[in-house]
Amino acid sequence: MREASFIERNKEKWISIESNLRNKINIDPDILASNYMELTNDLAYAQTFYPDSKTKDYLNGLSILAHQQLYRDQKSSENQFLRFVQYDIPEAIWAIRRPLLYSLAIFLLAIGIGVISSHFDMNFVRFIMGDRYVDMSISNIEQGNPAGVYGDGSAVGSSLAITINNVRVAFLAFAFGLIFSVGTGYILFSNGVMVGAFHYMFYQHGVLEEAMSAIWIHGAIELSVIVIAGGCGLAVGNSFMFPKSYTRLESFKQGIRTASKVLVSTVPFFIVAGFLEGFVTRHYQFSIWMCLAIIVLSFIAILYFYVLRPYQLAKRNGWK
Repeated sequence: MREASFIERNKEKWISIESNLRNKINIDPDILASNYMELTNDLAYAQTFYPDSKTKDYLNGLSILAHQQLYRDQKSSENQFLRFVQYDIPEAIWAIRRPLLYSLAIFLLAIGIGVISSHFDMNFVRFIMGDRYVDMSISNIEQGNPAGVYGDGSAVGSSLAITINNVRVAFLAFAFGLIFSVGTGYILFSNGVMVGAFHYMFYQHGVLEEAMSAIWIHGAIELSVIVIAGGCGLAVGNSFMFPKSYTRLESFKQGIRTASKVLVSTVPFFIVAGFLEGFVTRHYQFSIWMCLAIIVLSFIAILYFYVLRPYQLAKRNGWK
């Protein structure tokens, strides 16, 4: 794009933002932050394509002014942290909403493949889960405790090990996005097939409902957040493969910055999932209503934080 066209396309926006900043008008913090993000994106574009122009210098000065006003009242790290959680993360989630949707589609497709393959091939479950795990599960089913595997070991040790493993899987899904998104797709697909085969095994033995009341106590959060981490990996890979109007390197940097914010937000959810799996799932037979309440509340929390909240802010602030 020629510099004149770039200026013509954005000058009204820049003039409006500059007028508000220089006249010390009280601006809604969400709108101010959105303006700041737009300015920095435009600045990055100008630095890439017009490095010696006055446009770049103008945007640099305007970005500094917006930054100063944006953070003038944020004098403590606590305020910065709250803003990161309440605004920066939802904005990043909205920015990568399409990769998140692709991640969910891949995962659901893989679950379907796992179920169908298990239905037509009796040995598929053993191939995916391993003979030892399947034999142990069948033994637990015969003893009237289909999800007995979750009662093995100490609660503290299980919770810690599960949390560490879940975070590892999430960060692998993110890091493998560097392999042109293919690595992330593999992580999502393999885990989805495993989930499908796992559920079909319980269906074969007529205990699916009871098993699901245990599995989804922690699985509602655990599997949802694996999908979200996969979306982050796809966003990173796509930013490199499809840079749009930016240079491939600049697009890649922006993709990593945005996806990293979303990935960091998954860690507390993984800790909660690990706690539930270590301390609560083992007591799934105590009350079906307890199980259902935890599962429903878990899905509500995920949907609010990763769908409803970003949508509300995007609608209010005009995010694209």
